[in-house]
Amino acid sequence: MVTAAAATPVSYIITSSTASNCPSSRPHNHTSSLKPLPVSSPLSSSLEPQLPFISNGSVTNSSSTKLLSVGTGNGNANQDTGTERRRREFMAAIGLISINFNLWLNQKPIADAREIEVGSFLPPFPSDPSFVVFKASSKDTPALRAGNVQPYNFIIPPSWKQTRVANILSGNYCQPKCAEPWVEVKFENEKQGKIQVVASPLVRLTNKLTATIEEIGTPEKLIASLGPFVTGNTLDSDEIVETTVEKQGDQTYYKYELETPFALTGTHNLAKATAKGNTVILFVVSASDKQWQASQKTLKAILDSFEV
Repeated sequence: MVTAAAATPVSYIITSSTASNCPSSRPHNHTSSLKPLPVSSPLSSSLEPQLPFISNGSVTNSSSTKLLSVGTGNGNANQDTGTERRRREFMAAIGLISINFNLWLNQKPIADAREIEVGSFLPPFPSDPSFVVFKASSKDTPALRAGNVQPYNFIIPPSWKQTRVANILSGNYCQPKCAEPWVEVKFENEKQGKIQVVASPLVRLTNKLTATIEEIGTPEKLIASLGPFVTGNTLDSDEIVETTVEKQGDQTYYKYELETPFALTGTHNLAKATAKGNTVILFVVSASDKQWQASQKTLKAILDSFEV
């Protein structure tokens, strides 16, 4: 003889356990809070066919193929076998939901993963149409939004692409008071080289709240402190090929040409630094031997154009 509890459909057990917690005596229709992705989502086309969901106690996928069949038993033995099978199927379906949900959470937005040539959105350089102009504004970096860095600009070939800066390097986690240098923006071109803008809080280099670059020290002293942020590891004094001091309006810049055979950024590095407000800005242009031979003139033009 089949007892009432054993003959109760599984779907009724699921819904009634939810309803029993409700103080109202009115009937309720309960469905799972987990729903299929909306059609407008860019992920829906890839995930929806595989993502099961629960509706009225039954587990289905988007094509409505049932993974859990609910019904009444015809006997104790058959009921036990059917219950165990349905339990295994139910647990498998829950696991599938978890896997798909985690995949969905870890998907990168399409816009973030796509790299676009800067010539498609930056204005041409009036003096030379073979370059475009990048002018950093408050929307570009956390430091600019916080006011720790003054806007800067430089020219760049239109075929270069802007690359993402890892959050831990961007200074996003420490603004507005960062104790260590951070990376503002990065650009690269496989055939020509790489660019990065590094910002260092003034407090790391001097005990003054504001200072000109001359007040911080000589070009050699400054590059000794910031050299590792140029090369990605270390910088020896014998790797400094040339240093110059330039004036652009009221701003003084230190310029460097470096031969860095052990640098992570490249065997050739050009750098340009200045101080403004409470920050030192370091502009770095890097290249391998092959890139340097093919694009040395272009890379030097990029460096010369940088200004804050």
